Amino acid sequence: MKNRNPMTIHRPGLLTLIFLLCSVLAWPASAQDEEDAADSEEETEERVTDYIAMEPAFVTHIGQPGNKISYLKAAVTIRASKATTRPAVEAHMPRLRHELVMLFGEQTDPAYVSSPEGRQALVEEATRRINQVLEEQQTGEEVAGVFFTEFVVQR
Repeated sequence: MKNRNPMTIHRPGLLTLIFLLCSVLAWPASAQDEEDAADSEEETEERVTDYIAMEPAFVTHIGQPGNKISYLKAAVTIRASKATTRPAVEAHMPRLRHELVMLFGEQTDPAYVSSPEGRQALVEEATRRINQVLEEQQTGEEVAGVFFTEFVVQR
C-alpha cells in the first residue's frame, strides 16, 4: 500500500524511540528534584525552636562606683533554632554565664537599663556575646536570640 500523504510516516519503531528518548532526557531532572526534596526535608527536620534556661537567675550590682548601689536580677532563656545547639550551649554554660555576668556588671546607668531601649540593647549584646563564645569554641552553632523571662532593677 502506497502512502498517500508524504508527511505521514508509519513506523512503529520511531514512536518507541521518541518515547525512550524523552524518558531518558527527563530522568536526570526527576532525580535532581528528588534530591532537592530530600535536602529540603533534612533542613526542615533540623529547624526547631528550643528554649534553654540559664539557671539560676543572674543577680548583680549595677551603676557607678561610689553611688548608691542598684541591683539587677535577670532570668535568661536562650532560643535555639537547631536541635544540635542545646548540647553546645550546655557544654559551654559556665563560659556563657561568665560573659553575661560581665555584661550585666558593666551597666552604669540603672535608669537606662530599666528602659525598653536599654533592655533591648542588653538582649542584642547578650545574643552577640553568646554567639561569639560559641564561635570561639568552634561549635558551628549559634543562638537565635535571648529572652529575659524576669528582669528587675532595684534602685
